[in-house]
Amino acid sequence: MNCKRRMLLLISCVLYFMLLEYHFRDEVEELRLSDWFNPRKHPDVVTTTGWLAPVIWEGTFNRQVLEEYYGRQNLTIGLAVLATGRIADQYLELFIQSASKHFMTGYRVIFYIMVDAFHRLPNLEPGPLQTIQVLDIRGHDADDLHLMLMKNLAVHIVGHIQDEVDFLFSMTANRVFQNDFGVETLGTSVAQLHAWWYFKNTENLPYERRPGSTACIPLGQGDFYYDGTVIGGTPLEILNFIKEYLDGIIRDKENGLNSTYESHLNKYFFIHKPTKLLSPEYSWDTVLWPPAQVWLVKAARCSERAF
Repeated sequence: MNCKRRMLLLISCVLYFMLLEYHFRDEVEELRLSDWFNPRKHPDVVTTTGWLAPVIWEGTFNRQVLEEYYGRQNLTIGLAVLATGRIADQYLELFIQSASKHFMTGYRVIFYIMVDAFHRLPNLEPGPLQTIQVLDIRGHDADDLHLMLMKNLAVHIVGHIQDEVDFLFSMTANRVFQNDFGVETLGTSVAQLHAWWYFKNTENLPYERRPGSTACIPLGQGDFYYDGTVIGGTPLEILNFIKEYLDGIIRDKENGLNSTYESHLNKYFFIHKPTKLLSPEYSWDTVLWPPAQVWLVKAARCSERAF
């Protein structure tokens, strides 16, 4: 009996030290912000928010450290893109070609292409580790393409996307990737700073100011102005945003108001602070000449505005 007790005690001790070692190793391997992010490398712009979220600019991140960390995570990243009507005709092929070359290269990527007519699809060739899923858009809201996109995206997140990817980005197709849009952009809740408004006085930002709207940000308040054509994060975080956005749209309509998608997006991030912000480099606009603060444009939005 004593022999059995000693053996059980020995096994318990071994298991305890194994768990301790695993816990310690997990603690060591946990990526800290300071391991890969250096805000002092870009002193002429805002690189850290008041709630201590990083703002990702070229030069502020160590790609090698990030690649070593995320390379061990066995990640799959999704990119949902709205491509309806002339957007699909004019932009989709170039969008996918450029994304295949620059978006999360070296990682498994699923492109979710949301279309209203399959005959509009060009010949799309995904790159290595990339797959394409074509999703039909149902319930056309011709007057509000973002509403149509978000309704359908929510259905697909619940139905299958949440089980297929670790992180998800949603974009519109009227852009071209020009340089690496990589794992430095990954986070629980990712917001895109608006190229048109980042370098302007915050007092003039076009927030919804009508008190009756659920998208209202009162005068004198607001952090940044976010670009509605890009949103990222975990699938469940994006689903949470969509739920609040749709609830806000319904409440506004009941009160005879019609606030824009971008207004609701900015209100959401005003209340639920994003964990990571992307600099305007990640969604530049081709009609703007990049200022000295913009070192490397990662993706450029085409000048013709479809929204």
